[in-house]
Amino acid sequence: MPVAKISPSMLSSDFAHLACEAKRMYKNGADWLHLDVMDGHFVPNLTWGAPIISAIRPHTEAYFDCHMMVSNPSQWVDDIAKAGGQMYTFHIEATQDPTGLIKQIHDAGMQAGVAIKPGTPIESVVGQVAELCDMILVMTVEPGFGGQRFMAQCMPKVEALRRKYPNLDIEVDGGLSLETIDASADAGANVIVAGTGIFKAEKPDEVIATFKEKVNKAQETKFAA
Repeated sequence: MPVAKISPSMLSSDFAHLACEAKRMYKNGADWLHLDVMDGHFVPNLTWGAPIISAIRPHTEAYFDCHMMVSNPSQWVDDIAKAGGQMYTFHIEATQDPTGLIKQIHDAGMQAGVAIKPGTPIESVVGQVAELCDMILVMTVEPGFGGQRFMAQCMPKVEALRRKYPNLDIEVDGGLSLETIDASADAGANVIVAGTGIFKAEKPDEVIATFKEKVNKAQETKFAA
């Protein structure tokens, strides 16, 4: 049974103090850190790349969950691996050879995640892709910018994937907060990305603990075999 993993989105951190923010999240109970890499092509925004990830890496033991919003995901695999990335999640919409890319990621020593946009059907990942990858990310906002409203209409996709792949890590990203965690947990998501919902919270440790509790409870009561 998949366990809860909370992955605060560094896109909502104080960019002038990335190392301190990474340490703060880990201290407050975050298992993972979500690092959004945007190239200005696949999405109309630029963030950071391998040099910044490499600079943060020595300052935390958190698992680096790298979300690659890039047009040519195969180009950056080795760079992200060398920088200390541990999960390399590419968009199914950005490649013609997802299984080959998954192999490339595994060969580089990382786990492979596959992301789908809100409008992309799960049929694009069901089958060989889902069986080979380590995680599926269901976007609950349009990729590219933080602070968007959670799209509850994506939850049937999450539940369909959970029913089909009971042991797979399923991640949700976009608009996650104390107001939307119940819908995500009840649909079967176990990896929770949250930006402002955690970073701007008065007590981020309590938010992270609540997220974990709700996810684990749903997995135990609704999805346990």
